[in-house]
Amino acid sequence: MQRKQTLTLSLALAAGLLLAASCGKPASESVAAKEPAAPAAPVEAPNSAQKALTGEIVLGPAAPELKQMIIEAVKSVPVAVDEVTATARIQADPHKVGHAVVPVPGRIVRVMAKLGGSVVSGQALVEMESTAVAEAESAYVQAEASVRQAEIALNKAEADIARIVDLFEHQAVAQKEVLAIKTTGALTKTSLDQARGVQDQAKRRMELLGLKPGEFQQHIVVKAPLSGKVMEINVVEGEFRNEINTPLVTINDLSRVWVESEVPESKIRLFRLGGVAQLELIAYPNEIFRAKVTRIADSVESETRTVKVDAEMENTGGRLRPEMYGSLRYSAGEVLSPWIPESAVVRLNGIELVFVEQSAGRFRPVPVELGKPQANGYSVNKGLKEGDRVVTQGAVYLKAAL
Repeated sequence: MQRKQTLTLSLALAAGLLLAASCGKPASESVAAKEPAAPAAPVEAPNSAQKALTGEIVLGPAAPELKQMIIEAVKSVPVAVDEVTATARIQADPHKVGHAVVPVPGRIVRVMAKLGGSVVSGQALVEMESTAVAEAESAYVQAEASVRQAEIALNKAEADIARIVDLFEHQAVAQKEVLAIKTTGALTKTSLDQARGVQDQAKRRMELLGLKPGEFQQHIVVKAPLSGKVMEINVVEGEFRNEINTPLVTINDLSRVWVESEVPESKIRLFRLGGVAQLELIAYPNEIFRAKVTRIADSVESETRTVKVDAEMENTGGRLRPEMYGSLRYSAGEVLSPWIPESAVVRLNGIELVFVEQSAGRFRPVPVELGKPQANGYSVNKGLKEGDRVVTQGAVYLKAAL
């Protein structure tokens, strides 16, 4: 029995060796292959940020963070050099401010102007009645009658001259009568010229009051001297006005406005007439307007040591209103400088960084020296050049790898 078991074991071992030889592998290797393999080192997910030995940050090609990031090329913008900034205030153009006044004393019948409303030149603002109207109408009627009388007298004188001359040619009258009648005719013509002059004055008077010749019991209508916005109304219906120099209605043409500023004496050399200044207003943050310098004061304010500088600018749409405050910035010139949006800047331990793309999914943190804030971003003094591809949105995903 024992001999039979030993023979069976020997046959099994020989079969195993034969099988290993037929596979081209030593039996020892076959046995080793049956042993459990050592556990593999863990592999990081391909979409997580890794910092390479070169200092670059590597994202896997399928990293979901890439879909949340925006990468843009750096562009250059003009940046002012050697500039000065002064407080500024919007004012109406003094050459485009009109005042509607009463031409003669009278009582206000109707006020047609509306505060803040828009008017056009010649539009009726106030209606009033005055005794001066009746006086003007009467004067014109009298002047007109005097002209008619003078014309009749001249026609008669011309007929008399023709008759006397004819008689003189037939030796029926003396020459002195011819001279006398011609003198009378000349005087009559002078009277007609004078009467017509008085009539013209009376007509002109009525036109200044806005009245029509030949009509009676008219009202005086005060009209807008220019187009613009009604800024003040200083009259009410039923009021009697005796002061002809007091404005009833004030109108501003705000299609162009002035920017008033006071520039330090030490910086006035930077300004020149016709130069373009940049205006920033409290009412419109992060928006820049351009104004043209039109006046530089000839004297320095002794107390503040400043010089008044005025600039003009278009006010299309009426967004700029008198008394708005802001700052006026003027520079001696401009240079091109790289610009990045504020969202591209990452601050780490007091250092300002941006992430520059090296290749697809590879980024390098670059320290930058930021210049002046400009248009929701910054000019860059050092660290970048035009054309560099920078992460402008989603830089927070890369910051976590630093």
